[in-house]
Amino acid sequence: MDPDDDVCLCFHVSRRKLEKFVRLAQPRRASQLSQCGGAGTGCGWCVPILQKIFERQTDALPSAADHAAGRTAYRDATP
Repeated sequence: MDPDDDVCLCFHVSRRKLEKFVRLAQPRRASQLSQCGGAGTGCGWCVPILQKIFERQTDALPSAADHAAGRTAYRDATP
């Protein structure tokens, strides 16, 4: 996933914006990333990636295409 790719597809919050938020705001919990443009508060698909960004484990993030395809499948399966 590139820095300008959206992590939160509901609210179009990019990886770059989230990483900058973590660096500058120094949240104490991953859930506080929701203060960055509402990330993670829509469908919830991005929450595991938000956790990885919070823990600064960004080397294992999926590609933007895989992330978007997974979200489509997730939303189709969620009532």
